Parts: sequence; C-alpha cells; structure tokens
Amino acid sequence: MFKKRSYLLPLILAATLAAGIYIGGNLNYSDTGEKLFSTNSEKDKLNRLIDYIEYEYVDDVNTDSIVDVTVNNILEKLDPHSVYIPKQQIEQVADNMKGDFVGVGISFRMYRDSLVVIRPIVGGPSKVAGIRSGDRILIANKDTLYGRGLRSDEIVDILKGDKNTNVDMSIYRPIEDKTIQLKIKRSEVPLRSVDATFLIKDSIGYIRVNRFAESTYDEFKASLLALELGGANKLILDLRDNPGGYLGIAEAMADEFLEDGKLILFTKNKSGAINKAFATKKGSFEDEDIYILINEKSASASEIIAGAVQDNDRGIIVGRRSFGKGLVQREMSLGDGSAVRLTVSRYYTPTGRSIQRSYDNGTKDYYNQFYKRYENGELRSADSIKVDDSLVYKTPKGKIVYGGGGIIPDVFVPLGSSQMDGWVNTLMDSGFMSFYVFEYLDSHRDLYNDLTSDEFQQTVFIDDQTVDDFIYYADEKGLKIDLDPYREDLKLHIKAILAEQLYDENIKQQILSQDDPMIEAVLHLIEEQIAPEEVADH
Repeated sequence: MFKKRSYLLPLILAATLAAGIYIGGNLNYSDTGEKLFSTNSEKDKLNRLIDYIEYEYVDDVNTDSIVDVTVNNILEKLDPHSVYIPKQQIEQVADNMKGDFVGVGISFRMYRDSLVVIRPIVGGPSKVAGIRSGDRILIANKDTLYGRGLRSDEIVDILKGDKNTNVDMSIYRPIEDKTIQLKIKRSEVPLRSVDATFLIKDSIGYIRVNRFAESTYDEFKASLLALELGGANKLILDLRDNPGGYLGIAEAMADEFLEDGKLILFTKNKSGAINKAFATKKGSFEDEDIYILINEKSASASEIIAGAVQDNDRGIIVGRRSFGKGLVQREMSLGDGSAVRLTVSRYYTPTGRSIQRSYDNGTKDYYNQFYKRYENGELRSADSIKVDDSLVYKTPKGKIVYGGGGIIPDVFVPLGSSQMDGWVNTLMDSGFMSFYVFEYLDSHRDLYNDLTSDEFQQTVFIDDQTVDDFIYYADEKGLKIDLDPYREDLKLHIKAILAEQLYDENIKQQILSQDDPMIEAVLHLIEEQIAPEEVADH
C-alpha cells in the first residue's frame, strides 16, 4: 500500500483549494482608488496600499507597524484572503473571472515535445476551422512549436493575441498521416463556468458550476431554462470544489430560488454600515425543489447560495461542511499593473450568522485547519464536526444552524463513501489518470471517431484488460497503491475521462453521476419525499 496515504489527500486538497480561493475571491465593488491616487511610481505603491488599508479595510489596523514590510507580508498580517496579484498574473486572473479570452481555443498538452490538441473548445475558432482532437500543431505563424521544450505558458503566449488577427498553422494529423495548413482567426473563446447540465431523471435536473465569473449567471440561467423546458421541477445544484467568485453573481443565482423580499445576505463594513440584498420577483424556480451539493472545497459565493437556501428553509444542503469564507474583497489597482484584493467587509447569512473561520493564528494555521478536517475524522463522520454552541441560529421554521466556520449540510455524505476510497479518487482527479487516458486514446482514436456522445455512453464499456493496463501503468510510474479492489470504479472513471477528452465535461459528469453518493443521497430524499424541515429526522 502507499505509505504516504495519511497526508497525501489533504496535501492535494489544500493545494488545489488555496489556488482556487486565490482566483475566486468575492468581488463586489469597482475600483475607485484611481480617483484618489494618480501617481504611478514604485515609491507610491506602498503608500497607496497603506491608504487603502487605513480607510477601507474592515478592521482597525496599526499601519505604522507594517509600513516597512513587503506587500505580501503586509497582506499576510491582515487575513488569508487579502492577496496581492502581480502584474504578470493580472491578465490570466481577469480572463478567468471574465469568462472568456481572445485566442484560438484549444485544450492541449505537451507530449513527447509536441503540442497535441486534446480537443478544440466548443465556441472557439479552432473548432470552426476544423482542428481535431489528436492533431499536432507544428508551426504557428512561423514559430516552431515542437522540439523546443516549450512550457505551457510560452505556448499560450504564442497562440493568444489581438482579436481578429490570424494564426497560420501547420498541423500533422496522425490518424490520416498527413500535414495540413489552416488559417485561424483569433476570437473570443468561452471559459465556461457551468460544467454540466442534464436531466438525471425525467423531472430531476442537474447543474454543476465551477466558479462565479461574469458569465456564470447567464450560463446558469440558460441551463436552468433548458432543464425546465425538458420537464425538470427539481434541481440538484452542484457547488462542490467551487471556490467562489463575484458576490453579485451569487446573489443573482440565489434570487432564482427565493421569493420576492426574502433576504439573501447582508454585508457589514469597517464603519458598521450594513448593506442587505433581497430576492426579487424575477426568480423562475421559486416554487420547485432545490438540493445544493457542497464539500470542504466549496467556498465564498458557493457558501452564500447554500446559506441563503438553508436559512430560508428553501431547500436541502447535501454533502460535507463547506470551507468557511465569509469575507468580501475589492480589487484595487496599485498603479503599476499589479493589484491587491483587500477585504472590505464581512457577509452574513439571512439568519445573521457569519461562516468565516477564525484566522487569529495566521494564514498558515488557517489553511492547516483544512488538514485537520481529514485528520480528525470530520470528512468521514458527521459526529466529528465541532460546532460552537454559542453560535446557534434558527431558521424561520425552527431548524438549528451554526455560525463560526462553514455551512454544515442538512444531510451529511462522508468522503470515500463510494466503493472507491476518497484519497484514491483524489489521485485520479489530480491528472494522473487523465494522462493515461490521453496516451491510450492517442493510440486508439479510430475506435471512437465516428461515435456520437450518446452512442459512446450506451455502447462503450471499459474491459478488464484496460484496467490491467492502467494498474500496470500506475505501477511503472511509481504509484505504489493496491488498485485491484477498485476495478469497477476504475472502469467508470476511465470511461468518464475518456468522454471528457473526446467530447466535453458535460458527458464526463453524466457518466460519473451514475455512481455519485451525494446524488444518490438526493435521489433517496426525493423518493422518500423528505422536506427541508424534516431532514434532521432522517
């Protein structure tokens, strides 16, 4: 067995979570700092930051004691979610939160020193131009892309550019053993935040959201409408692993579920000013059943929606205790192309609870608390969740909810409650299995090229030989884990990742939903006709 099992899972979880929280800060305000500060010298950067902290930061801070430290050290003295964004990362962060970027639109990886297209992005120019999965891009605008050991970010820099500019590509297509020439006009490429939308059963819809970007509400609304037209009157909203994003987007999505006048949340800033957000009449799913899936990596805007639904007795929260981020950031320019996301207020759920975890002992301890959830058994047993009895709140129908660190679900589903243990599942999601599937598909693409996604789901089954090959591959790569007990789960995951690389994330999630313990828990609630106020008894 793999001897590092005790700490491998929390290490992977914490690393991915920290990265996600960094990208997915709760932004709700426009940067008005340019009206107050107009100089751009390096000397003024620190003064500008200190002024922001002096006048805008949610707590009183002795700024004199931190003037002489670096920007990052200053922010570390505040809270874990006030962060510095170097100018080299500004564009990437902005693209991620905008919901699109200008480029050619491919998902790719470097393989044996060649740029291989995993798949062209739907809605992007490469798909329109005829690029196919498995193509090798040899040359782009006279830049040779193979044999140079280029990093992924260097490839992106070559392929991205101004809108409506052309990229002349030389492409080798192995399945046809020929080289072709294509001209691709750069355009906006969608970065979808709604991963999946489908009907699990005739009346049960499913939507998975990976972040709250500018485009998320429009994507969500279109998905919700499609499900309603398809007959859905119950919705599973999957916010697992969602680190958050724009506060206003979360409010708009919550509004779809809540009646006119219901409180969604309120914020309180340094001066004590309170700003309340209420639902309006525009919600289209106000009278239907809602089930929210969360886990330990659901944070920020994800928790706003879960809290609004739970506190208004509007639906059922299923899963594990969420991350616990109740702070709101504003992005402010530092004048040299870099920026700071500074905490300017706290938010509270409709019952008045703050779900922000304590950060009194510093950022390192704050994120180490995430490790402790795995070590203390909380992720495997609801009885191990520690609550603060002094932070008890009641919903309008009398359900007990707690403040002080995340949203505790109404129905607990432990980590590793499927046959495949949770830490093995995490290793699969880390990219190890994805690379195996990529290599397998690169040699067997002709078996799948003529299949539609529906035909793939109905006719493709992963056999024992493929599982044997994967286990051998894992052993050869030094992954010393006994995978044999998980053969059936491996078949499901291999098929799902194969579908992702052939089609899209939506098909992958449809396949994985067939053996998802949280979805199974929801289906049980629906079958038993259990209402939100009754979940404590089941």
